[in-house]
Amino acid sequence: MPPSCTRCASPRTLNLEAAQLVGVVGSTLLGGAIGAWRATAKTGPLAVAVTRFPLAKLPAALMGAVAGGQTGSRIAHLLLEQWLPLGNGTPWLCLSCGQAFRYPYSPLASAY
Repeated sequence: MPPSCTRCASPRTLNLEAAQLVGVVGSTLLGGAIGAWRATAKTGPLAVAVTRFPLAKLPAALMGAVAGGQTGSRIAHLLLEQWLPLGNGTPWLCLSCGQAFRYPYSPLASAY
């Protein structure tokens, strides 16, 4: 069970470490898809739908996906790092008042 907020005593809190992991993974996948699409997209007027992926563009698509994925994960990491309060313990965000605080121990760790 998550700890209650230290300011408003609301039990509605979010573990920021878990949110950071979800954000980084999602941004990596989205950035990879955008990078692969940009590397293989045609420039010019839109053509009729292609039924097969051209294998000659596969290396460019993979390089675009890797570069886009790295960029997306770095951006998500930097944005979420600004929310994390200083100190030790597990970072939490109150969904009622918006305060970010650290709890001395993780109640989730004691459940395992």
